[in-house]
Amino acid sequence: MNQYVLYFAETDKSSLALVGGKGANLGELCHIPGVNVPTGFCITTQAYTGFVNRSEEFARLLDALQDIEAEALETIKEAGRRIRTYLENLDIPSPISQEIIQAWKKTGSQHAYAVRSSATAEDLPGASFAGQQDTYLNIKGESELLVHVRKCWASLFTDRAITYRAKNGFDHRKVLLSVVVQQMVFPEVSGIMFTADPVTGNRKVISIDAAFGLGEALVSGLVNADLYKVRAERIVKRQVAVKKLAIYPLAGGGTEERDIPSQEQSKQALPDEAILALAQVGRRIEEHFGRPQDIEWGYTDSRIYVVQSRPITTLYPLPELPDATSGVYVSFGHVQMMTDPIKPLGMSIWAKTMATIDSQYSIVPAGGHLYFDITDTLASWLGRKTAPALYSKSDVLLSSAIAEVIRRRDFIATLKPRKRAAGTKSYMRKSMGTMAGGLYEMLFREKLDAPDVTAISSQILSELQSELSWRSGRDRLEFLANHFGKVFMVFMDTIGKPVFAAWLASLLIGRLARRWLGESSVLDELTKSAPGNVSTEMGLELGDLADVIRPYPAALEYMKGADDATFLDGLELVEGGAAIRPAFTAFLAKYGMRCPGEIDITRPRWREKPTQLVPSIISHIQSTEPGEHRLKFAQGRVEAEQAAQVLLLRLKRKLGGSFKARLMGKLVRTYREFIGLREYPKYLMVSLLDEYKRVIMEEAARLVERGTVDQAEDVFYLTLEELTAAVATGRADRDKITALKEKYAEYEKLKPPRVLTSEGEAIVGSYAQRDLPEGALAGAPVSAGVVEGRARVVTKLEEAVLEKGDILVAPFTDPGWTPLFVSASGLVTEIGGLMTHGAVVAREYGLPAVVGVENATKLIKDGQKIRVNGTDGYVEFL
Repeated sequence: MNQYVLYFAETDKSSLALVGGKGANLGELCHIPGVNVPTGFCITTQAYTGFVNRSEEFARLLDALQDIEAEALETIKEAGRRIRTYLENLDIPSPISQEIIQAWKKTGSQHAYAVRSSATAEDLPGASFAGQQDTYLNIKGESELLVHVRKCWASLFTDRAITYRAKNGFDHRKVLLSVVVQQMVFPEVSGIMFTADPVTGNRKVISIDAAFGLGEALVSGLVNADLYKVRAERIVKRQVAVKKLAIYPLAGGGTEERDIPSQEQSKQALPDEAILALAQVGRRIEEHFGRPQDIEWGYTDSRIYVVQSRPITTLYPLPELPDATSGVYVSFGHVQMMTDPIKPLGMSIWAKTMATIDSQYSIVPAGGHLYFDITDTLASWLGRKTAPALYSKSDVLLSSAIAEVIRRRDFIATLKPRKRAAGTKSYMRKSMGTMAGGLYEMLFREKLDAPDVTAISSQILSELQSELSWRSGRDRLEFLANHFGKVFMVFMDTIGKPVFAAWLASLLIGRLARRWLGESSVLDELTKSAPGNVSTEMGLELGDLADVIRPYPAALEYMKGADDATFLDGLELVEGGAAIRPAFTAFLAKYGMRCPGEIDITRPRWREKPTQLVPSIISHIQSTEPGEHRLKFAQGRVEAEQAAQVLLLRLKRKLGGSFKARLMGKLVRTYREFIGLREYPKYLMVSLLDEYKRVIMEEAARLVERGTVDQAEDVFYLTLEELTAAVATGRADRDKITALKEKYAEYEKLKPPRVLTSEGEAIVGSYAQRDLPEGALAGAPVSAGVVEGRARVVTKLEEAVLEKGDILVAPFTDPGWTPLFVSASGLVTEIGGLMTHGAVVAREYGLPAVVGVENATKLIKDGQKIRVNGTDGYVEFL
């Protein structure tokens, strides 16, 4: 048996460690009926290790790579050059070279070959490594074969390959290389086929790129390719390109570029019957591998050859559903202003909550994120009329994406209700009742009753703590599973009418001002410093805390490097600690359950990790004077009251002014009095989650003691049901936990689409055409005003430090981000709408804000000077 060579027929997916991703996939392709694969063999990773491991010099060169950062391009370039030069001049041991030549002769020494690299960390579901190592075409003769095998081994250390591994955390010493030696096919036409549309993600559409000659011209970007799209065995798109050149083999070996005759340049490269046959081959390969594929192919003498297939790694995962019926799914994260992945424990709590609430929507996981299933809504005429408006206040692009789906009548016609009609009607009747009640009370009652949300929340939390105090183990967890949704709806019933009244009042103020005064900007001043907003008050109290710390630089320096476990105790040892500790303790007692991404129960709370607050405290001290935050807020309240008085005086001068002023006065009072309640549901929700987490971590600690899990945080990768079972039985699936940890490392890299269809298509939405300054980034205006300043791009709150005049640019903001608002002069986010947290708080602080700026944290560079136009909704670069 050969030690260093395996023929394609001898390999499959189990051979990955020996033949790498490309070699393993070729072996799999050989076992698929009806798929033509040019014959060949793989030089195994054992040959590579036998080649390099006899050299101490190589080991030293490899060790030098370990500490090089991905950004150190010049260092990488020099280190890579040294290793490649060394390997290309190193002799191949005789036992290895003899096996290679024997396999070459057996396969056909008279043929030309393609010599391709196949790394063990290549063509994997989570990382393609495409194009990182080299390929050599039309190689002829024994000596040329060995030269190019050595070049392939050396190409494991190209600059791009070293950089790719450094960026993605792969150990240079653990990535090995096999070499694929495959008989050349000299195609008339070649190209790439994706069995799912790589742009939209649609799994029902096959996308084919085709060009004349060898595929290297297309892969390397030398030529424009024809584009064909196939759906349901029908060509739905033909985009024929002008193809000016092609790569062809030379008789003596190697390749050359040739100009294509002008009369042939605009000819369709692949005939229709071949396009449809190729699509059928693609579906066969996809079915074998069980996931969409990126396939390299060639076409000659009316025959299709497949030379490679790899998984498409850029597609967003589909929702996990029990059936294959058509559906539409809306990102829960975009509605909740938190688009980071949510771990299984957090997901299961939300799924259980939505079921308990008897929501209009069920909730499903996809790619580590949660999605509302709105199929039932869009299957009905009324739902299609109301859905875009319903989501417009959460995220403008989300609303646009839903509207785009609705315009696709052929797809909408395939939607069937998922048998939740009774629950949907019950929920909608309840919601409509709340809205109608809020409208009636606002218009016809002299004064709306303000619920004592603090007392109600305290009672709910007190009753929960009492229940949890006498329960234990499985009983406690089962109680939690049924608690959240029920108690949360009770709370929403209490505050639903005034919150809706405030929202409706804001709409009416704007519309009536446009009708009666010809302008809508009157709301801009009226929104400032509204009372009763628990998130705004939290930001102000953090400012108070920062002012306590401000006189003690030694304490601030201590906090920068403090350990979370001993954070408060350590304050006692520095100057000012005796004054700071009580203030910090009081803040954590009131707000310690909060944190960025707080809807995920697994995220560390401020009470668990108080150092998260330190950057916000530093930002506050650097950007404001003592007490300035309170003075600004008080000034905002005065300006709002003055704006209301001016508005009413203007209306009194109009025809019917007495009635208009009286109605507007009631709307303004309603808005000012109740808009602050909008933030309270999340405050209670997070308070409940924090109590649940305390209980869960107690149970997790017991599981660690019993040896069921290695560390308490492992339970984050269990659903609530799985955790309950583990507590009851003392057993947990450790392999599943480990696999999920790896999977979540992949999910961290994904960007969840706003809207997904069951076909896998990601719908992003768009803004209506409008005149913007050249180069400006479009968004939604949510807080009026214009501000210029330095962009401070922040993707993690714990890394944020703002100075006076800085503009906060973030992917999203939930209440955990509120402490930074005191320091910022303006706000830009990638998601959001008029009534989301960031918009509401920005208006109260008087910060110009633009939300829904797609890819803002990538397009705007940290430190750039920008202008934020919160009145018209765009961002300019200065």
